[in-house]
Amino acid sequence: MSTLAAHSPACSSVQGREGEPGFAPTYDQAVAYIERTRAWYLALGYDAPYVWAHYLEVPFAPLKKPLAQSRVALITTAAPYQPGKGDQGPGAAYNAAAKFYRVYDGDTSIDHDLRIAHVGIDRKHADLGDSGCWFPLPALRRAAKDGRIGAVAPRFFGAPTNRSQRHTLEVDAPQIVDGCRADQVDAAILVPNCPICHQTLSLIARELEAAGISTVLIAAAKDIVEYVGVPRVLFSDFPLGNAAGRPGDIASQDATLELALRVLEHAPAARTTVQSPLRWSASADWKLDYANPARLSADELQRQRAEAETARITARELRVATLGRDVETQR
Repeated sequence: MSTLAAHSPACSSVQGREGEPGFAPTYDQAVAYIERTRAWYLALGYDAPYVWAHYLEVPFAPLKKPLAQSRVALITTAAPYQPGKGDQGPGAAYNAAAKFYRVYDGDTSIDHDLRIAHVGIDRKHADLGDSGCWFPLPALRRAAKDGRIGAVAPRFFGAPTNRSQRHTLEVDAPQIVDGCRADQVDAAILVPNCPICHQTLSLIARELEAAGISTVLIAAAKDIVEYVGVPRVLFSDFPLGNAAGRPGDIASQDATLELALRVLEHAPAARTTVQSPLRWSASADWKLDYANPARLSADELQRQRAEAETARITARELRVATLGRDVETQR
């Protein structure tokens, strides 16, 4: 793996360990989401740990033309707002009823109301009100207006977050590749939200690269995308769901996109990871909370188990209704 570290003195940690001034606390590093989610589901009583996709070889398609002449697509795991499907706004609980199981697309010349209440984002710390944190279409439009990229592709694409890797590879990824080819896309920016979202968009990025389309992920779950094996990653060390920038902070969102564009331009080889120098907050304590059974009581874990089981059944019923079968029985 090639890692290009981005540094900023203003963003360095000042929260040192006792007796070691200037050192960051040991937990102030990329959250190990694969390990964390495995422990979480075991604590909830699910005793068959998920097996993540993992490749040794990674396709790599260099940009064929300068970004200022390139058409750039945006790919998301966010869902269009569905008014009849319950709460999907700030403070919403996990809402499996708002999931979708077919690839969709949208016109990039107009605004869209996309939400992330349907996936397992960091509900305690991530913001669910500013879609610029997970769907950077406004930032991409600004980049096109400034001449940083040649054009925004006419459509963006929404990818379902199936746990079935086979379905993603055999059904969803080919549709997105075909759509990008039809739109004459030169490069694509992919922004996942939940842990499974990171796997889904990693698999799609690999297929796009194999088709000759350059990609970069703006990802908060560094361990997942690197484990799958992708060409280029901008690692945004922010809570799951807000990888594209801080809420209400256009400068942060523009800076995050610009870093991703630089990775597209300058990555020397596959498996290039660049870490954004932006920090979510002065304290890294937020990294300890997501899916951490050690921070919950037995009663709270039991409640979480009940909620997870209800969501699992709701999602399965929706998959069957949409696709005619439960594709998650396949890996």
